[in-house]
Amino acid sequence: MLEIKNLNKSFGNRTILKNINLTVKDGEVLAIVGQSGAGKTTMLRCITGLETADSGQFLLDGAAFDPQGMDASDAVIGVVFQNFNLFPHLSVLENVTLAPKLVLKEAPDQAEREARGLLEQLGLGGKEKLYPWQLSGGQKQRVAIARALAMKPKILCYDEPTSALDPNLRDEVAKLIIGLKEQGMTQLVVTHDMDFAQKIADSVYRVQAQ
Repeated sequence: MLEIKNLNKSFGNRTILKNINLTVKDGEVLAIVGQSGAGKTTMLRCITGLETADSGQFLLDGAAFDPQGMDASDAVIGVVFQNFNLFPHLSVLENVTLAPKLVLKEAPDQAEREARGLLEQLGLGGKEKLYPWQLSGGQKQRVAIARALAMKPKILCYDEPTSALDPNLRDEVAKLIIGLKEQGMTQLVVTHDMDFAQKIADSVYRVQAQ
């Protein structure tokens, strides 16, 4: 599904990524691992269009695409951020329905119906009216996943999905990722936790520090 060829990225005189090449198959979970500072998150940010690559080619289903040039409504790649990035002044349901209504132009009743379905699927049924400050770390993580899935992406990316969680919640996140894989979702997971990577991943890509 996703192919990256000769990705390079530097900040000033410091090379972060050099000649990165990888392929992610449809429905696969790929874990991106490496030591702290190796460039894992930078790589993910280039793939998702949050950072501009210096050079390289991105292919989706064999066709070239520009991660930064894609319209938000295309919703090809979804992102679950390390610190969740939920809107604190919005309820769980409002966090999940905001982008589908504003970006995808979904009718409010459709966006709400689909959001409730996602929340139920992720074990958050009955939490729709709560606010982020009322949720545990694991619940915030699941709301962030629901929000990303609400945009109907082809690929879902996670930046260190277990770093802000207690160790006993890591298995919960692993089950969520594996459950989504069983539904056919292609996923990229940046993690420093090799045990977690081995639990969830079909393949592992190690980023080497430059």
